[in-house]
Amino acid sequence: MVNTNTPLEQELWNEWINNRSNHAANELIANYHYLVSFHVERISSHLPNSVSKEDIRSLGLIGLYDALKKFEPNRDLKFDTYASIRIRGAIIDGLRKEDWLPRSLREKVKKVEKAHQQLEQKNQRSPSSEEIAELVGISPGEVEQVVKDGLFANVLSIEEKPKSGSREGVREGIGYSLPDSPKENPESKVVQKEVKDELVASIKALNEKEQLVVSLFYFDELTFTEIGQVLDLTTSRISQIHKKAIFKIRKALSKV
Repeated sequence: MVNTNTPLEQELWNEWINNRSNHAANELIANYHYLVSFHVERISSHLPNSVSKEDIRSLGLIGLYDALKKFEPNRDLKFDTYASIRIRGAIIDGLRKEDWLPRSLREKVKKVEKAHQQLEQKNQRSPSSEEIAELVGISPGEVEQVVKDGLFANVLSIEEKPKSGSREGVREGIGYSLPDSPKENPESKVVQKEVKDELVASIKALNEKEQLVVSLFYFDELTFTEIGQVLDLTTSRISQIHKKAIFKIRKALSKV
């Protein structure tokens, strides 16, 4: 293990590694709890308000304890890096298993998609969020949030499992997941691959700035303000770029 620990931390690690001491485990979990809080806040920012942060925190703590049990000190890897991967993985996997998108929100997603298709056919162009909002009867801000929630649901549902032979625990990213259930049939795998390929293709079809905003927002989990600082643009401009990119992606995914 890359050793940047204080003497007290190293003593706890030694006690845990050598004796599997419950006291040491509790102290180490408390010491690294900030990682759980960090990922809870980051991931929660992409989810509807109906999703409880405490539920997400519970998933994160499961991931932290799993990291503690499975960490191999001899690896050239810092524990906080390894734990971050496990925490995010546990949260994302938990979200994938639960129907976290409420029925009311799913209905809104369907209405927004239907309105988008109607306006696009009528005007022969991609509609604005304001036009969709007027047709659906919600605010433009709600339209953008519904689109974002729908896209995140798609991202959660299509992430592939780590390839066999890869080192356990070193696959990091928004969609880290545990291996699929053996009950999954070949047809669903084909559909999953098609949707994933379409998502990748739709992101590649974006212009450079749109790709960068999508990547920084969904994969690096920066806020619009933080992205604006990186790109030297205003927050409102980043929001506009994001909105345009998301509607392009949704348009592509609706054809799958």
